[in-house]
Amino acid sequence: MDILLFGKNGQVGWELQRALAPLGNVTALDSRSTHYCGDFSDPLGVAETVRRLKPQVIVNAAAYTAVDKAESEPEQAQLVNAAAVTEIAKAAEEIGAWFVHYSTDYVFNGEGTTPWREDDVTGPLSVYGRTKLEGEQGIQQHSSRHLIFRTSWVYASRGNNFARTMLKLAKDRDTLSVIDDQFGAPTGADLIADCTAHAIRAAVTQQNVAGVYHLIAAGETTWHAYASKVIALARARGVELKVAEVKAVATTAFPTPAKRPSNSRLNTEKFQQTFGLRLPDWQVGVERLLTEIL
Repeated sequence: MDILLFGKNGQVGWELQRALAPLGNVTALDSRSTHYCGDFSDPLGVAETVRRLKPQVIVNAAAYTAVDKAESEPEQAQLVNAAAVTEIAKAAEEIGAWFVHYSTDYVFNGEGTTPWREDDVTGPLSVYGRTKLEGEQGIQQHSSRHLIFRTSWVYASRGNNFARTMLKLAKDRDTLSVIDDQFGAPTGADLIADCTAHAIRAAVTQQNVAGVYHLIAAGETTWHAYASKVIALARARGVELKVAEVKAVATTAFPTPAKRPSNSRLNTEKFQQTFGLRLPDWQVGVERLLTEIL
């Protein structure tokens, strides 16, 4: 199987290089690749890459993810998250390839307390969410063989992440203030990548699995409870931390250009039933993360 991977050096893209390798030949690109165009600010260029390589599967882990910056750069966010994705979808359909793409809970309005289902009405609150939804719609319009995985609160052991930030602050400060009115499930990039590889194996033999799926770890938490968990685990492993209190505060305590959803819960029943997988609790992945970074 020939696989084309865009966004190879992002959190999910890095893990996908590992997870996809057993499936076949992987050509992995990013915006700095030279022999083939992997720059999503050039929609026609990345589409031409698809036509030149003619892979059986295209996996897109590239995106404009600077949520707040997108509010002042809507054209660039739209170019990367929607225009380029749509052009790839057209090219994928031309060559008969599967197109695997990642989206976000930000396509919803973030209200309520019930986990979002795939067919719930969308209503993005931000430029980022709107452009990601436009990308989804472009794929659904132009590609008959697609898997769109909506995820949220993604982290990886490589590079910066919420846990590392909390630990760094906890070593320098007596008190931390962390948001306690946004709900979701921290989800490891490694889990997303492994589940993607499994889904691709199913898709190449069962075209009827095409569609939109929610893919996150099980359970739910808040950023405050997440931070408290990280700090407790670090202390249990003998890490010396200065912090004495982790205060729970409202989202309004940290104003941002882009509005954040309070409800990032996603219902994953469709994914688990379709692909025969059980998604582990978010705490399992976070405990593993701490073991790796401490």
